[in-house]
Amino acid sequence: MRAVTFTGLGGPELLNIAEVPIPNLKPNQILIKNYATALNRADLLQRRGMHPPPKGASEILGLECAGEVAETAEGFQAGQRVMALLSGGGYAEYVAVHKDHVLPVPPNMPLTEAAGIPEAWITAYMVLFYLGGAKEGEKALIHAGASGVGSALIQLARLKGVVPYATSRTPEKLNFIRELGGIPLSSEEFQTQMTEVGGADVICDCVGADYFNKNAESLNLDGRIVVYGLMGGSKFEMDYRKVFSKRATMHFTTLRSRSDEYKAKVIAEMKKDGIVQAFETGEIKPMVDQVFPMENVREAHEQMESNKNLGKIILKIRD
Repeated sequence: MRAVTFTGLGGPELLNIAEVPIPNLKPNQILIKNYATALNRADLLQRRGMHPPPKGASEILGLECAGEVAETAEGFQAGQRVMALLSGGGYAEYVAVHKDHVLPVPPNMPLTEAAGIPEAWITAYMVLFYLGGAKEGEKALIHAGASGVGSALIQLARLKGVVPYATSRTPEKLNFIRELGGIPLSSEEFQTQMTEVGGADVICDCVGADYFNKNAESLNLDGRIVVYGLMGGSKFEMDYRKVFSKRATMHFTTLRSRSDEYKAKVIAEMKKDGIVQAFETGEIKPMVDQVFPMENVREAHEQMESNKNLGKIILKIRD
């Protein structure tokens, strides 16, 4: 099969397409004929040697996919359209994935759109509800609201009656947040703006670094902060008194390194909570910035590194 590979560690120029073996199935796995995947920040970090795959996972980039079941397995039919959460391997024509990490693709949804769901939306659900405990009527502060996960967080919040406030830096991205139904906030002044509305009950943070103290100022009493990324860095001067005075709860989390059982449990909760059905009815949808053919994978990575994308960047693996 064809797959995107890279030799050495560094920039997008190291990415190439090569012939590699089709993956062998492990117990509880199914084989998917892959049509599309989506880019994630973890892909950029892995390419630079800063985010290695979990033990036993594919070395090939790609944390989500959409395609057809290539081999029958319990609960699946050959040719069935599915999307899946991966620990690696999405930039390839065939993918092996745990059967409990697979979701059905809504009937009228293109596979290039469905590919933008698994990693972003499962992460968003974990952050906002599974760990953040957001409830109807509460306020959520969502950082990087125009990103793939950010746009998912805004829509999930609205679906469940949580009020979404979301940050960004550019007028274009702030307008994108507004169009999604979020309340746009400046990345430079969000703590002042959140204080004026009484503070956030849940903060979803993928930035880290100096946002810690600003988050603490933005938080309501007994609020929760869930940090799921460190795009802005990991070192900063922390003032514990700020979170202590708010009686805050903090979670630091990743999804990729979680056990198969944990991921399956979050996915099962999403199904039970009606999230999959909401995709089918069109109440929520993945936001796609741009679709690149696999041959243009370097350009796709450059687009993500420029930080200009609104929603997900998709890599089309085959027609």
